[in-house]
Amino acid sequence: MRDQIRDSVGASVASPLAVRGATLKFGGVTALDNVSITVRDDELLAIIGPNGAGKTSFLNVTAGFYRPQEGRVELFGQNVTGLRVDQIARRGIARTFQGTHLFAGQTVIENIMVGRHTLMKSNVIQAFFHYGPVMREETEHREAVEEIIDFLEIEPIRNRAVGTLGYGLRKRVDLGRALAQEPSILLMDEPMAGMNAEEKEDLARFILDVREARKIPVVLVEHDMGVVMDLADRIVVLDFGRVIAEGTPEEIQKDPAVIKAYLG
Repeated sequence: MRDQIRDSVGASVASPLAVRGATLKFGGVTALDNVSITVRDDELLAIIGPNGAGKTSFLNVTAGFYRPQEGRVELFGQNVTGLRVDQIARRGIARTFQGTHLFAGQTVIENIMVGRHTLMKSNVIQAFFHYGPVMREETEHREAVEEIIDFLEIEPIRNRAVGTLGYGLRKRVDLGRALAQEPSILLMDEPMAGMNAEEKEDLARFILDVREARKIPVVLVEHDMGVVMDLADRIVVLDFGRVIAEGTPEEIQKDPAVIKAYLG
């Protein structure tokens, strides 16, 4: 079946992510119309389409920001439809946004530490007294954050307030915060938007490095077709909330429906 992979001994393994028959409506507007998309193990899946095609709505349904009126979302075979955003995050989904949504007055390391909150075991009272196990846990989380800072090559700005950084660096911090969750699946919503060519090249390199180092699937919504064609293993095309094509970059570039609807 399309929505399954096989492990080394031939046993059936659930896909990391499967959205099945999702329909999402806002009043009389249908953002997603019976959309089914499966994300395979260790792949970079790009989702493209015109403005208003439903790409961000798909990510919002997947991450729990919206609940579809019909259909379901499965993570590793488990139905997570209707769970809160934090519950889905704890099950392994991390996300970056079109904007950076960072805390401008906090430092780089403080912003990335925020991404560790789903992994922390200490409660509010324990954190207030800040002793023994709490101190050890904080040290462990800070070590993990320092590794991410090193990985993203942002050591020189680790103690700078995010609000003082350029846009490209803020996007890198946003990626760092997502990685701090230690996700099983990474969703990225137009990560290249607003970047210059050099910044895009840097971020594309880090996305490839994430795949190599973490061995996790990445779902990428992006308008820059050069980036998509270079990075994606597979592409799904949405138009008016419906899937109109799916295939390799080479197949998508030649698809008549895609050319008519989007590529031109």
